[in-house]
Amino acid sequence: ADYKARRRALVDALRARADAQQRDLRAWLDARGIAYRPFWIANLVYAKLSADDLAELAARRDIRRVEPNPAIAVSLPRPSVARPPAAPEGTQAIAWGVDKIKAPQVWAAGYTGQGVVIAGQDTGYRWDHPALKSQYRGWNGSSADHNYSWHDAIHSANSSCPANSPQPCDDNGHGTHTAGTFAGDDHATHQVGVAPGSKWIGCRNMNAGNGTPATYIECMEWMLAPTDLQNNNPDPDRAPDIISNSWTCTEGEGCTVGNEILHAVTHLTSGGILFVAAAANNGPGCSSITNPPATYSASLTIGATDINDALAGFSSRGPVLVSPRFGQAQVKPDVSGPGVNVNSAWPPSGYANLSGTSMATPHVAGAAALLMSAVPALKGRPNTVAHLLRSTAATSGVTDPVNQACGGTPRTQWPNNMIGHGRIDVFAAYQAAVSGALNLPDEP
Repeated sequence: ADYKARRRALVDALRARADAQQRDLRAWLDARGIAYRPFWIANLVYAKLSADDLAELAARRDIRRVEPNPAIAVSLPRPSVARPPAAPEGTQAIAWGVDKIKAPQVWAAGYTGQGVVIAGQDTGYRWDHPALKSQYRGWNGSSADHNYSWHDAIHSANSSCPANSPQPCDDNGHGTHTAGTFAGDDHATHQVGVAPGSKWIGCRNMNAGNGTPATYIECMEWMLAPTDLQNNNPDPDRAPDIISNSWTCTEGEGCTVGNEILHAVTHLTSGGILFVAAAANNGPGCSSITNPPATYSASLTIGATDINDALAGFSSRGPVLVSPRFGQAQVKPDVSGPGVNVNSAWPPSGYANLSGTSMATPHVAGAAALLMSAVPALKGRPNTVAHLLRSTAATSGVTDPVNQACGGTPRTQWPNNMIGHGRIDVFAAYQAAVSGALNLPDEP
């Protein structure tokens, strides 16, 4: 497809730029025996430096900026119910959020996400969970091959996962839960996923809930050109169609001092990949969407609603303050999705209820997969898919109980800076996509 050719050209250009512009710096690091990891997706190098090294490095003319890479704990939702009662034998219980966004109506039309790859970058994944195993791209039905379907950006061991884990590992549970929502189905009693016919791949970008700019960027680089388990032979053609991002990078992590995360996200979307990002859980105050990647115009930013279509009090609100880093000023969140008491997969083989915009985000990633499944020409067109989801979002009965007017947009105005364009309705988006009725934006 043309978008794959464009992605290959983009990756080649980014790698060539990094090779040329980092060559002298890498030679300097090599000569001093300094451990480092170069990144081409954002043209930066992560290195462990002494104070003397740092002073000498800062004086170099080929260095634009030197920033720290601290590990900061991400505030991740935890289960409210460790093991909810299983559905009665012989039934398939469809999770309320999956039903709310009308995914089953799209399934009935024959589209469950087949032919689409969704990626997650999170605390890792329990790949052999009953709801996830058959959808994992690295599983062929009889054996597992984790090359190109898994990457571990965590290079130190903890009590749950080894360093550079050779197979998907989840040291928290959060990642497994989000994957369950975008692709999960145990084909028995738990239909927790929006796109159970899709395939999924994953990257661990947090160490027991602690992320750094380097771990986030490493996963994003891998997403644009997945590699084998030795981190060799990058292949942009095996990149996912959609990335679900239920994480934020705070100011303390160094993510609001520069453009590194922004450049990585922008290059992913330029490569034809839809980047879906959680708004965060710092509501109900206005202007509480403050951290990347939710602040970027390139991200499809997601708020959280409950079973009654009320915006969750914790869901972060816009507007995003205008800054050159954040792109053009726009309404945020873009849309909202089910994010309160969401039942999904939990390691090792159970299910749990969690609340957060982390839970809403994979609903939207799964919805995008249904659209691409129904209309394969939408693959490689992230702006078009985002436009479809925004323009068909449900507004009737969708409320903000706090009754705010963040950024001057009251809840009676659509879009607004609390809920966005509304709560996603994937069946309405599917109908619009297959009818061709919408005037869809052009993409290169």
